[in-house]
Amino acid sequence: MFVLAHLSDPHLGPLPQARLRDLAGKRALGFLNWRRNRNAGHLSSVLDGILSDLKAAEPDHIAVTGDLVNISLETEFAPARAWLAQVGAPEQVTVVPGNHDAYVRGALQHPATHWGDYMRGDGVGAAAPVDRMPPFPIVRRRGPVALIGLSTAIPTAPFMATGKLGADQILRLTSTLGPLAREGLFRIVLIHHPPMTIKGGRFKRLVDASRFRNAIAECGAELILHGHEHRHLFNAIKGPNGPVPVVGVPSASATLHSDLDPAAYNLYRISGEAGAWRCELVSRGLKRGQQGVMELTRRVLIG
Repeated sequence: MFVLAHLSDPHLGPLPQARLRDLAGKRALGFLNWRRNRNAGHLSSVLDGILSDLKAAEPDHIAVTGDLVNISLETEFAPARAWLAQVGAPEQVTVVPGNHDAYVRGALQHPATHWGDYMRGDGVGAAAPVDRMPPFPIVRRRGPVALIGLSTAIPTAPFMATGKLGADQILRLTSTLGPLAREGLFRIVLIHHPPMTIKGGRFKRLVDASRFRNAIAECGAELILHGHEHRHLFNAIKGPNGPVPVVGVPSASATLHSDLDPAAYNLYRISGEAGAWRCELVSRGLKRGQQGVMELTRRVLIG
């Protein structure tokens, strides 16, 4: 059995001191939003409890689907790297960036500069310069599993949190999924933005989601994991051999008083072989009216 843990959107705080010139444009709005809302809704103590519980489960690998930082100040990225080191070594943890990790155009290379070894594929993207974003998708083979990491992180205008894959990345994805299936691997796609339309999500959607769904319908995958919405989400999209489960998790640092779901993470227990896979989901996190991290739900996704 292979066990994958998935957490997302830690929104690590507190925000470091910022110079006025660093808060021009969209960053100024993000800074105000953090001071007024996110500062109280995301706590490091909550994240510490989630991470402690996750590590006690001793997963074989950990996936983090973006939004480690908040407004992409350069001084946010080194502390985020230190936090990743607590999560695990680069060989044990796979990261894909979120929209807050590419908040403004000038920050596009910061994730690769600080976390590049957490975003390097075993094959595709492995030779990319250490301080440059790899050519997504990245592929990491771990036991019976292939982790396929995508980047939807793009800088956007104020009040927008949309993501985009782009035609080139989707084309590379379609050429990647087929060979992995022929290897008999359980293919898990990691993506920050959800690949389906979420009610009220026009300003934070994946703009080329339909093209991504077409790629999955043609080439298939066993599981798609995302963050971004800060909610427990269970959906499915069309695959060549039936529906492909799509699962989102809340922010890993969200307090019990968050407007959305409190902090949680998911465990995926994967067994079997190609054509006869079994995948069980166990969700653990905070629950309103209760103390501590606990099991929230358990369901069989495949098999």
